[in-house]
Order: sequence, then C-alpha cells, then structure tokens
Amino acid sequence: MKILVVGPSWVGDMVMSQSLYKTLKQLHPQAQLDVLAPDWCRPLLERMPEVDNALRMPLGHGELQLTVRWKLARELKKQGYDWAITQPNSLKSALIPWFAGIKQRSGWKGESRYGIVNQMRSNKQDFPLMVERYVALAHPKSQVNSAADLPEYAHPALHANSNNQAEALQQLGLQVQPSILALCPGAEFGPAKRWPEQHYAEAAAHWISQRQGQVWIFGSDKDKDVGEQIIAHLPEQLQAQCHNLAGKTKLAEAIDLMALADMAISNDSGLMHIAAALKLPLVAIYGSSSPQYTPPLTERAEILHTDIDCRPCFKKTCQYGHLKCLTELPASRAIAAINKLLA
Repeated sequence: MKILVVGPSWVGDMVMSQSLYKTLKQLHPQAQLDVLAPDWCRPLLERMPEVDNALRMPLGHGELQLTVRWKLARELKKQGYDWAITQPNSLKSALIPWFAGIKQRSGWKGESRYGIVNQMRSNKQDFPLMVERYVALAHPKSQVNSAADLPEYAHPALHANSNNQAEALQQLGLQVQPSILALCPGAEFGPAKRWPEQHYAEAAAHWISQRQGQVWIFGSDKDKDVGEQIIAHLPEQLQAQCHNLAGKTKLAEAIDLMALADMAISNDSGLMHIAAALKLPLVAIYGSSSPQYTPPLTERAEILHTDIDCRPCFKKTCQYGHLKCLTELPASRAIAAINKLLA
C-alpha cells in the first residue's frame, strides 16, 4: 500500500500529526507513507521515522493556484497512491489527491468538498482533541465513530539529529553544562497567547540562581525583541547565563538544541508541542486558548492557566484589553511547577 497524507501547515499541528503517522504504520507496517507539506515543516518530518518521504508543497497558506495544484497532482499520479488522507479542512487542500485520481480520499468535513473527499467524517464533537481527529482518519468509520472507540495511540516523539546538534552548539558557542532551561516566549497566533516577559524573567532568574543553571530562549526572528526584554528584566549578574537564540536558529537547529534542555517553559505554540515531543519536562502556559483542544501530548507536563470568566476566548488579541488571563498568572506558579516536575 502507498499512502499520501496532505499535512497541515502549522508547526504545532504537524507535530501532533505524528500520532496519525504512527497509527498508520502500526496498522499498515509495510505501507509507504509520504507526507505533502510546506518546506518549513520538513525539519519536523525528517525527525519522524514513520515518514518515508517528505514531499514539498510549493504553495503557501491560502494560495489557490489551480494550475500549480494540477501539475503537482499529475506528478503524484505517477506514484500510484492507493489512499490519500487530507488533514486540513479546506477545499483547496483536498484538490491535489482528487486531481491525482487517488481512489480512497479521507478527511473531515470542511469547506464544500463532497465527492472530492469520498471518505468523509463529520462528527467532530465526538472527537474533542485535535490529535483524536487526526488519528481517527487512520481507522474505518465503521470501527471508530467516537474518541471512546479509538484504540490507544502513540504520542509524538521527535528524534534529534546529533550531527546537526553538535554543529549548532559550535556555531552558537553554547555549552550543555550547566543545566538548561528552554524558554519559548513567542506565539505566532497572537499576543493573547503570550505570557509576559517579566514573568518569564522571574522564572529564568530562579533557574539560574537557585538551580545554578543556564537559560536558552527559542523563537523566530519575530521573538528576538521579547527575548532581549526577558534578559533586560534579569538582575545584571544573571544576564550572562541567559542566551537569546530567537532568530539565530532555523527550525531544525531549534529542535536539536531544545532536545538538550532539562526543562522547558512555553506558551501554547508550535515550540510547546516540539518540547512535548522531545519528552522534556514542560510547563505549558495557556492564555486565550485551551488545553481541552490542543494539550501538550506528554505525561511530563504541568499545564497552567487562570480561571477568569472570559477565558478561553480563542482570540488573537484580548477583546477587553487587559490580558488578565496571562498577567494574573504569576511566575511563582511556574516555579512551583518546575519544582514538582523535577522533584
């Protein structure tokens, strides 16, 4: 059997997708499993041993470009895929397997794509977690019609690249001792997911002063400034032990370096899911979003949030302008979570 999966575009969603890929390989151990996804997801797919081939999706999020999709589908048709699974809910994401003439085309009900997806699921309310919806696509509807029907499935587990790891350490002048706290203070979704930098700084100061450790800050170029703000909030004598790597690493290096950490604190973001998949002890901070939908898939996490009436609102920005769901979540709770996880 040859299986093609049209993967999601967001980093966190792609990490959670590994549970689907693990399930497919468990059910069909001899199958070839190829995943079509944007280039920025390739470092993740390369660290998932279940994926045989990571295929490049040449279009960005939201681009239709029917001609490009048609040409790509014609190339994929030559591979003779037996089954296609489309993870995103959009119409355009389902077009390529249809254009390629793949007979079995599975996916969830989304934009009008009846017939284009010919094995469709529509009962999302019976699968409250996103990862459950992904894993369900590996099973026949007749056997699995709710989360309660799902057999036990494996959580994501990324495999770091040791050669890339060593090269990144050398290039950035980093040492693996003393113990490392990874901070992930960004959130691509919006500010309603970002724990304040002064709270991050307080947790970092505890790690450096009380545990004699060091801190590595991870993120994209957009997170460089917040990383500098965290360092600025630290007492001057502790700042040399805090390294701002935001914008200095590509995703591949970030994954491999984070694998060396002893602990991580992260907003609900793609890096949170990466930390979970690397099996780090993890303090996960939730603001406007909810762990009832996209929790970190690990047994080694402490999930923190406030219980104010307006959360979770799932908004990118605070509709009331106060961000109390984040500002009223003190660093002392994260420090207590660190102590619990490392007890």
